[in-house]
Amino acid sequence: MAASSQSSVIKWTASAVSKGDNIYELSLTGTINKGWYVYARSNNDDGLESLSIQWDYDSINAHASIQFATPSNKINDRIFQKSIDVYSTTLICSQLIKINGQSPRQLKVNVTGFASNGDEFLPIDDTISFRLQQDVEVVDQNRIKLTSIKLDTPVAVCGEEQSSNKGILTIFFIGFLGGLIALLTPCVFPMIPVTVSFFINKSSSKGVAIRNAATYGVFILLVYLLASIPFHLFGDINPEIFNSISTNTWLNLFFFIVFLAFALSFFGLFNIQLPSAIANTADSKSSIKSVAGIFFMALTIAIVSFSCTGPILGSLLVTSISAEGGAWQLTAGMAGFGLALGLPFALFAMFPNWIQRLPKSGGWLNTVKKSLAFIELALAIKFLSNADLVNHWGILKREIFIGAWVIIALSLAIYLFNIVLYFRYGKFNLSAVRIVFGVMALAFALYLIPGVTKSEYAKLSLLSGFPPPLEYSIYKDRANIMGTAPPVINDYEKALALSKKTNKPLLIDFTGWACVNCRKMEELVWTDPSVMNYMKEHFIMVSLYVDDRKKLPAKEQRLVQLPDGTEKEIKTVGERWSLFQAINFKQVTQPLYVILSKDEQLLNHPIGYTADVKKYKEWLECGVKASRMPL
Repeated sequence: MAASSQSSVIKWTASAVSKGDNIYELSLTGTINKGWYVYARSNNDDGLESLSIQWDYDSINAHASIQFATPSNKINDRIFQKSIDVYSTTLICSQLIKINGQSPRQLKVNVTGFASNGDEFLPIDDTISFRLQQDVEVVDQNRIKLTSIKLDTPVAVCGEEQSSNKGILTIFFIGFLGGLIALLTPCVFPMIPVTVSFFINKSSSKGVAIRNAATYGVFILLVYLLASIPFHLFGDINPEIFNSISTNTWLNLFFFIVFLAFALSFFGLFNIQLPSAIANTADSKSSIKSVAGIFFMALTIAIVSFSCTGPILGSLLVTSISAEGGAWQLTAGMAGFGLALGLPFALFAMFPNWIQRLPKSGGWLNTVKKSLAFIELALAIKFLSNADLVNHWGILKREIFIGAWVIIALSLAIYLFNIVLYFRYGKFNLSAVRIVFGVMALAFALYLIPGVTKSEYAKLSLLSGFPPPLEYSIYKDRANIMGTAPPVINDYEKALALSKKTNKPLLIDFTGWACVNCRKMEELVWTDPSVMNYMKEHFIMVSLYVDDRKKLPAKEQRLVQLPDGTEKEIKTVGERWSLFQAINFKQVTQPLYVILSKDEQLLNHPIGYTADVKKYKEWLECGVKASRMPL
């Protein structure tokens, strides 16, 4: 029970008692200040607004009318100059209500009326809060928890136990590559010879210069490692947070806007940088006279170069937090990025003659920056596509997405070939590097073009996972026509019933609309004829989308109590299947494939992303063999 927004003349207490089946008895008791009284509902004929109660929750049905206690007194009111029914000490009322769907944790009611002390006339407009008793479902007593699942002892020992660190080395090298690209931007590249010369000229000896430059490089690495620490804290709070981040509608729209801004910044429309106060503070503490001073020099270079490194680092960040391993993969990516940025400073301090071999700063740096702008624009469209997919808006169907990338790739080729300058000045003035990358951009655009058609070449295997799935198409039944979709059910209970009816094992596909590796499996592994035919013949398939934002029917929305005592509210289809996966299989990454018997026994170890067709087929065969063993 609780009360809020108390009147100056009435102190409220509130209580709510659950009667079951989402029916509650709500009671209000108002203690009226001495000398004051509240006009009763029976005074409507005297021109007074009726004492009334209004609920702020749309899904409430009055199970019975509001019951007010009999007015405690009649007085000769000087204002109305007649005998009036009033409450002079306490005001008590109650009502039975029924809430459709999931009960809120808190319910608010607005009480309006009028009070007087004989001389003053005061309107009442009070808000009172009720804390409702929740009809909590315990996880062991509903279909979220499958008590028959024994992860440690499946019927057959095949498949693989998933490792949260899988792919960390790959992410490290991707981060390192991103750092190398960042080195070639106008914000970083010119700083290399300047900074190295500063260390050499300001140090007492070559050995000290090398030591200081090496320390500087290490601190650049440390700065980026420290930036990943908050994500470890978030992951400890909730291991599902990285999946939630990567599929959150508003966050994906935010990333779309951010990457669009980064692209426009790289195109030169404006400059993105951190507040100058941060850079000035870090710069004021920088010096080579102490280790702390060198650290602040490293921090300063990280801050002032943000306008160029931010978009590249942002691409790495959002890719890592949506991948398996979450925070640790982000740390690995940050480590690779920081190492690539810091290593040149140490190496050029050790071998200063190398500086003479560096290309001079010039127009080529601007070319790199603007080329990156086209890439940022393509990434922005990817994040808009993620939001579109999980909400089924139908804005960026597969062909529209690919068409946008075709336009971007062609625009990049036109820029690199200096086509606009040719028509303006009549000459190309191309370097060999621009020609090479221009040809690559043009080839990429030509490769994409079949993706907007309905031909057999529209699958674009090299890009599997990045565009929307084949079935998310402007063409009707495209995936089925092309033979790229096995018969799949999206409801676990229906699939289980069919499994029992056909005596086939159940193949669960935990997937996501925004899951890149899920699309790769569907378009590269499932489409293999041997795998596709085997799945159709031997399994009942169910695909459960953990990022589906579709609301569950009101009767299926509920509050679930987890084994650790915490509670989780389930409102969407994705929340249900995400919790179903986490509770039963102790994993929150996708894709995850699980084979169950018709009696819901785990037949072999679950398996995740497996690009090897042969290995995946062997895992399927193992599950089928296990289903034929006596259980």
